[in-house]
Amino acid sequence: MYINDVHINYYILAVLLGIAIGQLTDWMIRRLEADKPAFCKGFLKEMKNDAHPNFSLMTLTPIIYIFLLYVYGINNEGILENLGLIKFVLMVPILLAVFKIDYDQQIIPNRLNLTLFELGLVFTILYGFNNVMISVDRILGLVVGGGIFLLITLLGGFIAGKEAMGLGDVKLMCGLGLLFGFANTLIICFVAFLIGAVISVLLLATKKKKTNEYIPFGPFIILATFIVIFVPSNILVTILLNIFTLGMINR
Repeated sequence: MYINDVHINYYILAVLLGIAIGQLTDWMIRRLEADKPAFCKGFLKEMKNDAHPNFSLMTLTPIIYIFLLYVYGINNEGILENLGLIKFVLMVPILLAVFKIDYDQQIIPNRLNLTLFELGLVFTILYGFNNVMISVDRILGLVVGGGIFLLITLLGGFIAGKEAMGLGDVKLMCGLGLLFGFANTLIICFVAFLIGAVISVLLLATKKKKTNEYIPFGPFIILATFIVIFVPSNILVTILLNIFTLGMINR
């Protein structure tokens, strides 16, 4: 039986892998929130002794993996033809951990940002085997992603006298830029700002946040990243153009 040209056995494997990765992500989050290394010598034994099933992550992660498999499929020609799917499978637990920790503690651990950056470097090199221009595009993504958020951070500090954007967000966008390239990184930025503006207004309007309270931006970046993963870029560009130009530009 096939679903969107992918055999159902792959979907079953995605569910089982997602359950395991979801629980592993919970362990990683709890370790990092306690300011401990995510993984250490003998961590499997420690994790077994300190098992706290997180059914939310053990449900959400398989669902994301199923959608990844459905959207990107599996190419039987070789590993290089499946780099997109592999990349996103590896990114999911990191993105979920960033969302949860930044939401809880208003900080993005350097270890998570560094891991994203390391993944970005690996995939930038691998993409270069097929087309060196793809690698160049990934480097441009790093520059534009990190550059935009660094500029906002510096301007916020200069104008408002306080941090408008954390350096963790800057590092996060550097890693995502390497993984997504120039155009998609720009889209992530615009979608994140849009989501952030809408949610911030709602939080202030409902008085769940005060004007002088810090609202972490990492979760908005992660939501925008998942949107870019699953929604075709041409559709997102059309939506963004209609929103930011008030419908004056149709694409």
